[in-house]
Amino acid sequence: MGEVIKVAAMNILVTGAKGFVGKNLCAALANIRDNKDRTRPALTIGEIFPYDIDTPPELLSEYCAKADFVFNLAGVNRPKEQSEFIQGNFGFASTLLETLKRHGNTCPVMLSSSIQATLIGRYGNSDYGKSKLAGEKLFFDYAADTGAKVLVYRFPNLFGKWCRPNYNSAVATFCHNMANDLPITVNDRATELELLYIDDLVSELLDALEGREHHCEFDGLNTVLCPEGKFCGAPVTHHVTLGEIVDLLAAFKAQPETLLMPEIPTGSFAKKLYSTYLSYLPREKVAFPLKMNVDDRGSFTELLKTAGCGQFSVNISKPGITKGQHWHQSKWEIFIVVSGHGLIQERRIGTEEVLNFEVSGEKIEAVHMLPGYTHNIINLSDSEPLVTLMWANEPFDPNHPDTFGETV
Repeated sequence: MGEVIKVAAMNILVTGAKGFVGKNLCAALANIRDNKDRTRPALTIGEIFPYDIDTPPELLSEYCAKADFVFNLAGVNRPKEQSEFIQGNFGFASTLLETLKRHGNTCPVMLSSSIQATLIGRYGNSDYGKSKLAGEKLFFDYAADTGAKVLVYRFPNLFGKWCRPNYNSAVATFCHNMANDLPITVNDRATELELLYIDDLVSELLDALEGREHHCEFDGLNTVLCPEGKFCGAPVTHHVTLGEIVDLLAAFKAQPETLLMPEIPTGSFAKKLYSTYLSYLPREKVAFPLKMNVDDRGSFTELLKTAGCGQFSVNISKPGITKGQHWHQSKWEIFIVVSGHGLIQERRIGTEEVLNFEVSGEKIEAVHMLPGYTHNIINLSDSEPLVTLMWANEPFDPNHPDTFGETV
């Protein structure tokens, strides 16, 4: 690996700091500044200047004088009057750039624009898109006039934690409604959206801060990454239909009942949507009960089932109790004692030799329950329960249990 070159601390101005993107970006910048996020060793953050609609206007001049990089995320999405689009998306941008000019500050400036600025298709008559396009021209003209580096991003639909529902994000509204047992209206399940996850967006903005932004051009509404592109863009987006979103959310909502965790591969839309959905859960749904199967010996509780990677359970045995005494043709398990003192025994069917494993929460280890071996677990304590985390390679199927009683 090459040597990491540390640069001087950068002061960052973030306009629209209380908005969806602004809150997530400021949190990420603070984590780097405070050395909580050490994944970008070359990046040193000095002061973070959050600026929003309720910030005293005189602070803008101070921030523009000190900033080493500006993220202009300020904008208007849902105004009461159409004229507010221009004022919010063009007027403030003009003020910002004029203030930077007045201080002779030619630091890099990022602009949060929108795919609607293409004015193509359903966006053809968008007043919002027109205001964003005007803002883009303003920034490009500013770059030509001052020589400052300008990064214009045309974002598609955004989603992620802290996004306001019933505002300008269908995913935020769907997640909020599903989490709070409110109806979801979908007119056409086949409607496809291009979606950008907030963590992917913030990652791109931090890349830009390091001078490693991704450039692009547009083929209609499609982003085409290219090193010499006029615009900038996040390299990872997802094309998903409304029907797919609603179906995934329904599976997430059912998880406390089914215990089934859907497949959520690394980098997948499903994984990002699940994180987003959970951020909208009301307090009363953050915790949910599990069914404890209790008898005189203790209890057995299924914790989590997966679509392709088995299931997790927890077994609690009272002092002196032996559990198990069965074997499997093909199923295998892993037992992990996390509290107490016990003995795991295994014997291959048709033989006499017994494998003994003394286990304890004082020295946690994993023990395979081998296919074709009858097995048990014995609580050796006369006073303490034995707590065992169990994983099986497949969820239990009562129609095909693959479980046969036989003592060790």
